[in-house]
Amino acid sequence: MARDSGLEEIVREYLENLPGLSGKAMFGSWCWLVDGGLLCCASQDGVMVRLGKGHEAWALEIDGITPFINGQRPMPGWVLVAPETFADDALARELIGTALAFVQGLPPK
Repeated sequence: MARDSGLEEIVREYLENLPGLSGKAMFGSWCWLVDGGLLCCASQDGVMVRLGKGHEAWALEIDGITPFINGQRPMPGWVLVAPETFADDALARELIGTALAFVQGLPPK
């Protein structure tokens, strides 16, 4: 995967001023963490969003959202949102909000 600075900026705008937010390069993309818990990543393939195991079914019903597969291994609880699908502001906010609720519910790192 290669990084996409435009998509990174869009995701960054959704997350600005979020307490506990940090970021770093991982998986050939730029990833954001909240209090050490991985939240989402942006690459040229789209935005990988961590909804949590068993919480991704609703998102997978939407065109342009697929399960995230790392190499050949499916990553339960993660979805890959195509850039054009993530351009839907209401959907992007719902995805980020759901991911944030999940990650903030995890034990502290």
